[in-house]
Amino acid sequence: MQRPITDEDRKKAAVCLNKCGGCKKARKNQRGFWFWLVKSIEGGVCPYCKAYATVYGRKPHEPLAEST
Repeated sequence: MQRPITDEDRKKAAVCLNKCGGCKKARKNQRGFWFWLVKSIEGGVCPYCKAYATVYGRKPHEPLAEST
């Protein structure tokens, strides 16, 4: 059973999505140093990456869905 998503989770996820330059580069480029770093630390160290995964249901290094 998963715990409910809180407002604090949403705020932290927004930081990962909008303000974290490393995560933004990893999502955009899908390779390189930032991709490797975000992929390596996302679940273990960074609370913003953890919140992003909880709120959006995808890992912080995965590309954003294309809007059509």
